[in-house]
Amino acid sequence: MRIEHVAMYVNDLEQTRDFFVKYFCAIPNTGYHNPTTDFRSYFLSFSDGARLEIMTRPRLDDHEKTPFRTGYAHIAFSVGSKERVDELTHKLETDGYEIVSAPRITGDGYYESCIADSEGNLIEITA
Repeated sequence: MRIEHVAMYVNDLEQTRDFFVKYFCAIPNTGYHNPTTDFRSYFLSFSDGARLEIMTRPRLDDHEKTPFRTGYAHIAFSVGSKERVDELTHKLETDGYEIVSAPRITGDGYYESCIADSEGNLIEITA
């Protein structure tokens, strides 16, 4: 058994799609639109076969995204090396994204950083 995909609602669908394409080499599908409900989505595919569905629709509830909330906490991407974690974290910081935690070795032995995307969703970058 495997997880087929993970999905998340976003306010700005194209900006979120472009973020994952630019920084995490996602390959988007052509998108989907239901004209009756104005639901829109993209499936983003990653090199290892993982998929993320990003979705939007009118009148989303957009609650504050505190770091220690219940539910999904973050999405983690393994970029293959400590050097790549450092490079990507620096590029994201230079491009104006909030660095939640700088690259470091965690207590459980991961080398990672954490950033917040343009909508406050947490993204871990691991070696």
